[in-house]
Amino acid sequence: MDAKKERSLSRMREEVAQFEPVLDLLRDDPDDMSKLQFFILEGLVQNDNIIIECVEQDKPFLANQFTNPVEICTAMDVPFYFHVQQQFAAGGTGGSIHTIEDLEEMDKLGIPPDCCTLIRLLVYYQAAGLLPIPTAYLALTEPCDSVAGLQSVFMNHRDWRGVPAFVPDPPYSSDDRALDYFAGEMKRMVDFITEHTGKTLDMKRLKEVVDETNKGYALWFEYNDIRRAIPTPHSYIMPMSCFYLVNTMGAGDPAKTEFYKAMVANAEKRVRENTPEHPNQKIRVFWYDIQPMFFSELVPWMEQEWGAVIAMDMVSYSPYELIDTSTEDNMFRGLAKRAFQHPPMIHQARGVADNVIHDITRIVQDYKMDCVIFPGHMGHKDMAASTALMRETCRELGVPFLYIGMDICDKRYTSVDEIKDKISQFFTAMGLGQN
Repeated sequence: MDAKKERSLSRMREEVAQFEPVLDLLRDDPDDMSKLQFFILEGLVQNDNIIIECVEQDKPFLANQFTNPVEICTAMDVPFYFHVQQQFAAGGTGGSIHTIEDLEEMDKLGIPPDCCTLIRLLVYYQAAGLLPIPTAYLALTEPCDSVAGLQSVFMNHRDWRGVPAFVPDPPYSSDDRALDYFAGEMKRMVDFITEHTGKTLDMKRLKEVVDETNKGYALWFEYNDIRRAIPTPHSYIMPMSCFYLVNTMGAGDPAKTEFYKAMVANAEKRVRENTPEHPNQKIRVFWYDIQPMFFSELVPWMEQEWGAVIAMDMVSYSPYELIDTSTEDNMFRGLAKRAFQHPPMIHQARGVADNVIHDITRIVQDYKMDCVIFPGHMGHKDMAASTALMRETCRELGVPFLYIGMDICDKRYTSVDEIKDKISQFFTAMGLGQN
């Protein structure tokens, strides 16, 4: 294998090497949470190894964005890797040994620093040759201008210029006409994948995959309902995994459905026996944005220092719907709606600000939140434009609202100590966690 291909796999190989010893420990640990976490890490390692094998053996595979229906890739038996996974796991700033090096090298690219760091890091990974070059690329152009610009950068890079790219065109509105149009885009995506991989779509197989995925989503909904319990059953790791489990490791796998069943059963048991993963809960927090890559440096501190738990977050709470699989057209309409209306960030940013107001109102009331924390990621300018609406909505609901102002990728922007200080001052000023 040539040096370019080997470098493109270097971060995935590091991730596998990092997780395999952890898997050995979790495999032998009888603790119920260890068993649940084992399944998640095992899936990540397996998916990395599949992509590594594809590169080594010149098998077709895709790079995919997190909104495109993974059910289609799974039904067509085409391996893929979640494009932004590199930031969150294989080489991202979430504890990677390359953290500072990557950020400093990213700065040298000359991209304006007010551009979202998620985007800038991904451009750096491509420029540095750290992303496996796929057979074809399923792109994304919503919800913001930075994401749309990212596709132009990728398709014009010397190493990716020859990679065929499918860029679905999301309509602005969300009416029936828009759904029909985007369902057509999903069908064109199938044709694109067939053209460049030789794999075809069997509609019976797609129905099987979507039916199985529906089971997982239904259990996810049930799990989110259980999280309304006081105290909430789990800390932040398991709830966050629901979204990534489907998007980073495909769909339609009965083993994933069994994982969701086990997680629901574990949550029910903890509520029934009053044995939450984190005891002594005093503050129920709604974290309204995607989680920073260094969340593991914040949440355990919040739990231990303040008894503050993330009772719900933006990524865990997405308004997905089960898909009608009775006809081909209904399936594609359902996949289209899930793709361009419901994912986190897409749901909040691509449409009307009413979505933000509705989310906060419903979640604060349903989950009996004590406060709302909006991290204010510097790259989410669309969300920042709604900050005043968030604050006013919380005022009407009678819950305190905190705007932090941070970079979810780069701790140089606002340090962890500064974030902790802002949260501590907020909890103190609002009289939270003092009883």
